[in-house]
Amino acid sequence: MKLSYRSIFILSVLTGLVFVHTACTPEASAPASPVFEVSYPTALADSILDGRLLLLISTNDEREPRFQVSDGPGTQQVFGIDVENWTEGQTQTFDAAAFGYPISSLTELPSGAYTVQVLLHKYETFNRADGHTVKMPMDRGEGQQWNRAPGNLYSTPTKIQVNANSAAPISITLDQEIPPIEAPEDSKYVKHIKIKSEMLSEFWGRPMYLGAHVLLPEGFDDHPNVRYPLAIMHGHFPYDFGGWRTSPPDEDIDCEYSARFDVECYNKIVQQEAYDFYKAWTGPDFPRVIAIEIQHANPFYDDSYAVNSENLGPYGDAITYELIPYIEETFRGIGEGWSRFVYGGSTGGWEALAVQVKYPDDYGTCYAACPDPIDFRAYCLVNLYEDENAYYEEGPFRKTLRPGHRNYLGEMDATLRDMNLRELALGTKGRSGQQWDIWEAVYSPVGEDGYPQRIWDKESGEINKEVANYWKENYDLAYILKRDWAELGPKLKGKIHIYCGDMDNYYLNNAVYLMEDILEETTAPYYDGEVDYGDRAEHCWNGDHTQPNHISRLRYHQMFINKWAGNVSNLAPKVADLTSWRY
Repeated sequence: MKLSYRSIFILSVLTGLVFVHTACTPEASAPASPVFEVSYPTALADSILDGRLLLLISTNDEREPRFQVSDGPGTQQVFGIDVENWTEGQTQTFDAAAFGYPISSLTELPSGAYTVQVLLHKYETFNRADGHTVKMPMDRGEGQQWNRAPGNLYSTPTKIQVNANSAAPISITLDQEIPPIEAPEDSKYVKHIKIKSEMLSEFWGRPMYLGAHVLLPEGFDDHPNVRYPLAIMHGHFPYDFGGWRTSPPDEDIDCEYSARFDVECYNKIVQQEAYDFYKAWTGPDFPRVIAIEIQHANPFYDDSYAVNSENLGPYGDAITYELIPYIEETFRGIGEGWSRFVYGGSTGGWEALAVQVKYPDDYGTCYAACPDPIDFRAYCLVNLYEDENAYYEEGPFRKTLRPGHRNYLGEMDATLRDMNLRELALGTKGRSGQQWDIWEAVYSPVGEDGYPQRIWDKESGEINKEVANYWKENYDLAYILKRDWAELGPKLKGKIHIYCGDMDNYYLNNAVYLMEDILEETTAPYYDGEVDYGDRAEHCWNGDHTQPNHISRLRYHQMFINKWAGNVSNLAPKVADLTSWRY
């Protein structure tokens, strides 16, 4: 009788015999991986280098690979490694251990032809006042952009044939350095100021600066005795005063299509809106105020979120008590809380509401458009207090990835996990200079290593509830308003105005709904402000129901300065000067 293999196995089990067959089970070998070796010449760097070394691999040669890493489906590939004490003559190696996005390991990179580039995002050492020593990328005038930061070293993009099974390393040399950025020039209306902040310098252990672009009112020189209200626009790092142009649109520029808004010649529309603002600002009926846009880039991001933070230092106090009084003294500001109003969108929307809540006596009104999460029960699509994992909605038999970005029809093009893994490839310990890392840096307590404590594990998404509770008590604006309304309410009555599209790309409207519920329940006093939504409006809708988003987003100054001027008499003290600056 001939036994089958299954019968032999059953007989072996019944008789207690054990057969071990090893001839057909070779030892597992590590997957093959291409290897890249990177060096730099003495001519580019004569000192020891620290930083994040990025290997950029692209299938698209229309732009340099360093400009092609994104959250969307069209992103190209990046791998990152930390380097410390790198000296000329040494090589740094990218192999299977290097972490990447969107594919995580070089072992997964298919053989083929690619355009390859390497960039070193330089770090410097900070000996902070809290006793921690950290290595971070200092902003160098570019607004904390790793692919544009002056002084960063990079290689000329090169076409390379990658063979995943080849043992021969691919050699790349950093042969370029990003040049310095020229500062914008002053004009009749726009002035640029920069001050050393004593508070921030003490915290970071080296000179730290705050800046601002100041737009002076029409007739400023002709009215030397007038003191002016201060319109403060918060937002991402502005190179110059945004949306301002003293000449008509250029006739000879080529039209550029906006894929985001599906609008032709959007670049010309932007120029026309900027020129229209200039005409309105200098016209007879525009309120005569000083308007400013703040520069507060730091080692973590293109701005500080305008609040005090264990990781960033006392930016809230530095802006409120150093920068703004300096501007008011220099340019004849009124210098009283009622005469300062804040506005902004997205990051700037969160900042406008945050400074109004945290400094209720120092600011007179806030207009917060499409604000970053203002209630951490809706930290985009994550409830930090109830969810166990940020990346997945977990059930008994499956895990569903959470969306991170959508369009106005709800079509998703990135998951929350995608967005965070991109940041992890760009920088460890919260040093990517990107959105999720800066929230963590601003809101988290300092870790034992001197870097921000993680709100969740960057790879797995598991939420740290202890850190979440710290966030709640210190930066959850909705919770703070509810908790402290007895004290804050009398100071904030009539001052809170929030706007958001109900199809915000980052789901920021969810937190606004929760905040609205809290505000509508307020008593003694009722908040007496405004919360408004744009139907099918994306990020960053700002309350204008008369214009499409691609237009209204260009009119923050016109909208909110006029809105404040029309309402200030209801908020200012009876003795306030509401006439001299209305010439």
